[in-house]
Amino acid sequence: MYLKSPYPDPPPLPEVNVHHILFQRPDQEQWPDYTVHIDPVTDERVSFREHLARIEQLSTALGAPVAEGGLGLSGEGSDVVGIMSENSSDYITLVHACLRITTPFALISSYSTPFELKHALSLTKVTRIFADAKFLKTVLPVAKDLGLADDKIYVMKDPVKGKGAKEARGRKSFWGFINLVRKRKTPIVDVRPAKKDTLAYLVFSSGTSGLPKAVMISHGNLIFSIGQSIVMGQLIADVYTPPTPKTPEGIPVTLAFLPLHHTYGLHGYCFRSCLSPNTLVLPSKWDIHACLKAIPKYKVTTLTLIPSVVHQIVNHPGIENVDFSSVLTMGSGAAYLPPELATRLEKLVPGETKFNEGYGMSEATIAAITQPFDGMLGGKLRRINGCTGVLLPGMEARTVREDGTEAGLNEPGELWLRSGNIAIGYWNNEKANRETFVDGWLHTGDTFRIDEEGYFWFADRAKDTLKVSGAQVSPVEIENCLLAHPDKLITDATVAGVSGGRTSDEKVPRAWVVLSPAGKKLGKEAVIKALQSWHQENLSKYKHLRGGIEIVSEIPKSPTGKTLRRVLQEKYEAQLKKKGKAKL
Repeated sequence: MYLKSPYPDPPPLPEVNVHHILFQRPDQEQWPDYTVHIDPVTDERVSFREHLARIEQLSTALGAPVAEGGLGLSGEGSDVVGIMSENSSDYITLVHACLRITTPFALISSYSTPFELKHALSLTKVTRIFADAKFLKTVLPVAKDLGLADDKIYVMKDPVKGKGAKEARGRKSFWGFINLVRKRKTPIVDVRPAKKDTLAYLVFSSGTSGLPKAVMISHGNLIFSIGQSIVMGQLIADVYTPPTPKTPEGIPVTLAFLPLHHTYGLHGYCFRSCLSPNTLVLPSKWDIHACLKAIPKYKVTTLTLIPSVVHQIVNHPGIENVDFSSVLTMGSGAAYLPPELATRLEKLVPGETKFNEGYGMSEATIAAITQPFDGMLGGKLRRINGCTGVLLPGMEARTVREDGTEAGLNEPGELWLRSGNIAIGYWNNEKANRETFVDGWLHTGDTFRIDEEGYFWFADRAKDTLKVSGAQVSPVEIENCLLAHPDKLITDATVAGVSGGRTSDEKVPRAWVVLSPAGKKLGKEAVIKALQSWHQENLSKYKHLRGGIEIVSEIPKSPTGKTLRRVLQEKYEAQLKKKGKAKL
């Protein structure tokens, strides 16, 4: 099935460096010098004008000729700056400094193990690395092994003591570069020109299979994505006027804990926050106790969430006593959020709080589908609970069967996308490019159905879908059934295929669940028995959990909230092998 966005296309924007769109717009000249960043640990604050000055100074330190005291970094791919850091104001400054001089940066996960880091650095071929001091013990041996010179590894902050202080000693640093420009009064370098396909950055994605891939996002991709946000903002304003935030400066305050190395956090905090005055409270990473305290302390108005965080929040002891009264908007992304969880979350915040969900991926710059506000487009659109929403402005989509033919109305099919925000491809991976970016269409690997009104409903990850007796089985459907047990016996569940089918290559569904307080009170055996009866009553026989139900302390998830089904599958298969050998 083919569908085009119901919204107007984004307006044509100039082919320039995205920095001109983010920071050199005429409307920003009238902005007050508001607080743009707050460190909740130290309460250190950065103003908007100070932030701009730091970006200019750091981009000068990076891009000025070596003879003038700069690093002489060139643009368009000959130099790539790796960033391995936890969230901070400095991280955001570095991102914009690189964009300003068209030097691509690679977003390296701060959770990387040496094995994962080696893959990331080998793939992206970074020529410089900025890393938090605490990560240098991991970075230095890997960089040495790959032949990256020690003097091209810099530290984000100069710690006096603590983890990484020894490795950071005497090393060039983020603040060392800025202070040198200030001391020498080095002339600020100009914003370098960029074309539509000029590489902006590399961000990692698993795609639909295989090892993580480096997605190439261009300046043109970013500008198109910003254009989509502008259109949506204007259309939302036609039907909804948000209340004035009850914050010290009268502007929205966002709790910015999502990792900046992930697309969702990067765009929410580095790019979309530039469209209007907004204060970011920047914890270094997610900590539920610290973050729940920060919400009332800083009068947080905006929460950007992922499903795993929503799970933690709604199940946190004493959550009903947390003050959410300042929260005006919430959003969830990065993975599918069961409607039951969304409902529980909405009960914690004021009734007028707007909650939004959507669908996106790194290969689509950030987003492709979002829930509309009630009454948009002259009353044609409305928000539907459990629905992913409609296509963003300027986007086209197809839902396609396994044989490549168009899926029908309300028939699940793989989602294909085409638009100006679709990535220019994977870095140094022609095979994946041929499989994923085909004739202008992005093959997402995710399954959706489109209803009669053009709304998208998430079905499952295509790569995780099971075939039992020739019929497709969706793990998400089984998970939702288990979570919907009326006695609320579990707080989390995941389903994946394991050995045990009628043929060697057929997998059967198995569930891993986390007990709720009610479940713990009932007992493991009773919970398993109850869930078996419940799902067998509510699902067709071929969807039954022939692989069994296992109770675990937690479901493994990535930092961005995606369930790591493979971890559980591999553990289970290893146990099966061990039992088989024992019998022999």
